[in-house]
Amino acid sequence: MSHTLYNLRKARLHRSELAVPGSNPTMFEKALNSEADYIFLDLEDAVAPPEKIKARANIIAALKGMDWSGAGKTVSIRINGLDTHYMYRDVVELIEEVGQHIDTILVPKVGVPADLYMVDAMLSQIEQAKGFEPGRIGLEALIETAIGMANVEDVAKYPNRIEALHFGVADYAASLRSRTVVIGGLNPDYPGDQWHASLTRMLIACRSYGLRAIDGPFGGIDDPEGYMLSARRAAALGYEGKWAIHPSQIKMANEVFSPTDKEVEKAERMVVALKEAEAQGKGAASLDGKMIDAASERMARNVIATSDAIKEAASARKG
Repeated sequence: MSHTLYNLRKARLHRSELAVPGSNPTMFEKALNSEADYIFLDLEDAVAPPEKIKARANIIAALKGMDWSGAGKTVSIRINGLDTHYMYRDVVELIEEVGQHIDTILVPKVGVPADLYMVDAMLSQIEQAKGFEPGRIGLEALIETAIGMANVEDVAKYPNRIEALHFGVADYAASLRSRTVVIGGLNPDYPGDQWHASLTRMLIACRSYGLRAIDGPFGGIDDPEGYMLSARRAAALGYEGKWAIHPSQIKMANEVFSPTDKEVEKAERMVVALKEAEAQGKGAASLDGKMIDAASERMARNVIATSDAIKEAASARKG
């Protein structure tokens, strides 16, 4: 992979991820004009089997007919699962027809690294045949089954194209036979957060291998407080963003996963204070009555980098 591609993938802003059913083309323009950082046009669970082929055609037409490149967004396609007969045509038709407009492929129900290898190999063959830039289209994996979580570290270290892991809580709950009251919500019978262990394990895998960690859906569209609670828990762990299955959830995700002005200002002061301490031969400093050190600077630079990415995305949308 070239340094340019690596830096592009690493820098993608991913606070809010809007799910858009391919079977509902009336939503495409609204998604394009929304404040979502990332859009995935869905061919899988949001599309009924009789609508799969039509949904694929809808997405191709939309990517050809609308200016997605100027929207400052990541455009992804959630293909159908590898266990369906729709998947191979999803990849072939979409990449051959509109591959230049697609940033990533979101692969559902990834259980083992070989699942990614299959899609990766198909992409590579199409790129060669069509003369596309090798490796430009990234892969993202949905971890939403027991076997996927059991193998999450091996999936995360897949060597080609992989950019992010997403926690697909709905199918994951079904796979574990968990009792839930709302997709992504908490069951009051459980003493705490029943998803914490899985979210943490997936996050560690992502951070170990340089991937983005994205939290999945919250089904309570009429429960903004529940969505915010779910998003804040993920953000506290270190997740970079969360799905929005309704446009009303975009603003909430952007808010939760954006550092505040106060946090950015403090992060910048941390960097300055530590540089001053370094010049004096010290490895630590005091800021606002608290000790800070090299680890503090690394955390501060994460905040600054996110703030810079948000500003760049906002500028791209205005431009």
